[in-house]
Amino acid sequence: MSKKLIIAIDGPAGSGKSTSAKLVAQKLNYLYIDTGAMYRTVTLLAIRNNVLNNTEAVIELTKNTQIELEFKEGITWVRVNGENVTEEIRLPEVNKNVSEISKIPEVRKLLVAKQREMIRTGIGVVMEGRDIGTVVFPDADVKIFMTATIDERAFRRTKEFIEKGKNVPLEDVKKNLEERDTIDSSRSVSPLTMAYDAVLVDTSKVTIDEQVNIILEKVKETAAKKGLTVFIA
Repeated sequence: MSKKLIIAIDGPAGSGKSTSAKLVAQKLNYLYIDTGAMYRTVTLLAIRNNVLNNTEAVIELTKNTQIELEFKEGITWVRVNGENVTEEIRLPEVNKNVSEISKIPEVRKLLVAKQREMIRTGIGVVMEGRDIGTVVFPDADVKIFMTATIDERAFRRTKEFIEKGKNVPLEDVKKNLEERDTIDSSRSVSPLTMAYDAVLVDTSKVTIDEQVNIILEKVKETAAKKGLTVFIA
């Protein structure tokens, strides 16, 4: 048995999973892994190479790409083949196309393998995405599925763009989220779905601190059942 827990947090865009996952990882002093950043990186490369509609080329890009994630001071720094692409992978054009890239079975298989390689036996991990509790780590110790209303998620994402100096209309953001939800939930491989043993957290009217506390309570409960001790900062 691992000495620390693997915590899987899944959910659609704008549900609060990234913010909560980061804070949970910080409080537990666990490794934080944003799997969505990996799919965004591949999408960015596909855009740069003008191969968005060329599945075989996207697969080759994924095979030959080295993605590094470093969580430092509250930010997930993303490097692809040594280049810092932290800001670029959050651009609206990447948002628009990432779900199409993510549904390519071979891309998912390659990135899931990379995600599993990031875990070392005995290390505590908070990994967030859309298929962590169902595919990447179906045996995760703690599984959380976060969601929120589409209007609340669109509002949050629009606010993020504004804070970064990008002017993207709320209706455009909402439409993009709805399209991504449809693609992510209906794809044949690793669809966005709640694991049968996950804890559902609706964040529509819940503060970030409340979200984090809900997750930490589940972590403490699970650790106690396994005879483990968790230290929360």
